[in-house]
Amino acid sequence: MILSPWNYPFQLLFAPLIGAVAAGNCVILKPSPASPHTTAVSKKIIKEAFDPRHVILIEANSRETDLLLQQRYDYIFYTGGVEYGKRVMEAASKHLTPVTLELGGKSPCIIDKDANIDIAARRIVWGKFLNCGQTCVAPDYIFVHQDIKNDLILKLKDEIIRQYGKDPQKSPDYPRIIHSGRFYNLMLLLKQGKIEAGGKYDEKDLYIAPTVISGITPENRIMNEEIFGPILPVMTFNERETVIDYINSQEKPLALYYFGKNKKNIREILEKTSSGGVCINDVVTHLANPDLPFGGVGHSGIGRYHGIDSFYTFSHTKSVLSTTTHINPGIKFAPYAGKLSILKRFMK
Repeated sequence: MILSPWNYPFQLLFAPLIGAVAAGNCVILKPSPASPHTTAVSKKIIKEAFDPRHVILIEANSRETDLLLQQRYDYIFYTGGVEYGKRVMEAASKHLTPVTLELGGKSPCIIDKDANIDIAARRIVWGKFLNCGQTCVAPDYIFVHQDIKNDLILKLKDEIIRQYGKDPQKSPDYPRIIHSGRFYNLMLLLKQGKIEAGGKYDEKDLYIAPTVISGITPENRIMNEEIFGPILPVMTFNERETVIDYINSQEKPLALYYFGKNKKNIREILEKTSSGGVCINDVVTHLANPDLPFGGVGHSGIGRYHGIDSFYTFSHTKSVLSTTTHINPGIKFAPYAGKLSILKRFMK
């Protein structure tokens, strides 16, 4: 069974489906009820392309999904939040059903002193505000070297205008928050720190402008939950070790992003932190590379897929050994007296 979320409702339904079908499985698809129009299109495609005994799409609310999870499956693939991911894993454990959990978390973005700020700002604005920040691998917060903090913030402001115009609400490229529940939760996060860019909102339109906030500390609420919206908090550092210690004190993120040129510093970040994936001098793009497996670690997920890894995820590598009957060496059978020295040579 494949359970998909609302933020990329088509891609996150069909990408694992391709792997499952390629591996020879029958599949039950359960999309999010929060994206009904995409579900209607997906259901039409599935009905036209597959025999219902092969692939079927089921619409279900949260209670009905809980009932579905009580059934026994060969495999459950879930993309979504950590809390419901725990419920999926608990339900699967009753039948010892293997799972892939594609979850999320607070993906850090580190901007070191030697980073190309123009490129960093442009790529961060793209990756953060893509889909209005409702992306599991979006940069959740920035750690920028104290010496370049002000320059970075200026560049981020410029890039927001470059990509979405002076009034992003009118931009055809800037979407909206999925529903009012998410909107009001994000509004609470806007009340922290100093707004450097954005901060405007329209409740009726479910619009929150691309927003950059400074003056944030690890104690703020915004640093204690996944934002999943167009709000980008900025914190500063002087020593990389401070950043590494902070990241390692939190749950392991789904992605980690580092901007800098020094190879020794890059290696230090890679060796001293743990995350589902990493981009150096970019954000989000590792997700689109079919040669790279995608998945989390710890609270950010279990298992991986994309490319050939999708096939491996939905299949079982069965070991088969066929032995000749033309010879039947007696050395492997008891009694072993006088054979041990010869056996040891074979077992080296």
